[in-house]
Amino acid sequence: MPTPPAPTLRAAILGATGAVGQTFVRLLAGHPQFEVVSLVASERSAGKPYREAARWLQAEPLDERIGGLVVEGVDAAPDADVVFSGLDASVAGDVEADWARRGYAVVSNARNWRLDPAVPLLIPEVNPDHLALVDRQDWGGAAGGFVVTNPNCSTVGLALALKPLHDAFGVDAVHVVTMQALSGAGYPGVPALDALGNVVPFIAGEEEKLAVETRKILGTLGAAGVADAEITVSAQCHRVPVVDGHLEAVSVRLREPAGAADVAEALRSWRGPLAGLGLPTAPPRPLAVFDDDASPQPRTHVNLGGGMTVSVGRVQDCPVLGVKFVVLSHNTVRGAAGGAVLNAELLAHEGRLAGAVA
Repeated sequence: MPTPPAPTLRAAILGATGAVGQTFVRLLAGHPQFEVVSLVASERSAGKPYREAARWLQAEPLDERIGGLVVEGVDAAPDADVVFSGLDASVAGDVEADWARRGYAVVSNARNWRLDPAVPLLIPEVNPDHLALVDRQDWGGAAGGFVVTNPNCSTVGLALALKPLHDAFGVDAVHVVTMQALSGAGYPGVPALDALGNVVPFIAGEEEKLAVETRKILGTLGAAGVADAEITVSAQCHRVPVVDGHLEAVSVRLREPAGAADVAEALRSWRGPLAGLGLPTAPPRPLAVFDDDASPQPRTHVNLGGGMTVSVGRVQDCPVLGVKFVVLSHNTVRGAAGGAVLNAELLAHEGRLAGAVA
């Protein structure tokens, strides 16, 4: 068997000891394109080997080489082609801006820059053309630095499911009710007495994010930036006692007449613009459509496509808005670190990372 090629791009991870940062570490260990060369965390972790600084929460063992890397502080200046940020929003804005100012390509999971007019809010299968926004960024420092963000974990599944319908029929209005996994709250997350045998009918900021982020992602890039899609989104968000996987009950009013069978076919036949590019983290098909009444379910379907496939089922006619269905996405993979890794793979494919060839 031939030896696989060595990784060609050097990666740093900001917030490496946190839940999202650890998922970055897991997904990038053995990645064919990126090699982790720097781990950055708070000052209380700096100076320690990563295996000592991080309380490893992933199901897979920590990569030995990465575990031996010494954690650096946020003022580090590693020789890195791309920087993945798993920082908490409370500190991400200033830190990510500083790294972009110093000339780094920052691929962020935090919310701070998502709605900036010059920053792409990216789902590669949905709006890859929005990457052109990085050419309009000026952080007032070294040339070449930029920030690319991925959406909120609850937005990803919704936007991916709406994209084929918006292309085929036009989407006018959406009502979505989410049932969001506990891992979406980070670690240690929701207290056990609030979560067990219970549903919490409020998640701060989630309903607003679903509305504004979906409109930007499905919007049109022009000379003045992204013109938001003219879609009305009403969201109600709930925390449920599920470990991984956000389930969403979606009702949609389309601009052109279409029944449940038309919608199911549009979802099933859609491939997206990444087909054939060979990006390592891209699933063979971004959407899986189920016909049986019991699918999708988090326990059964959340890890399809390595956690990158979004599952859709229960496609039915809706007497109120026209059509309804259920969407499932993996909130810590597709909705967080995995989505950011795919963003970086697209950046590399387009030659936008130092060391990458278009």
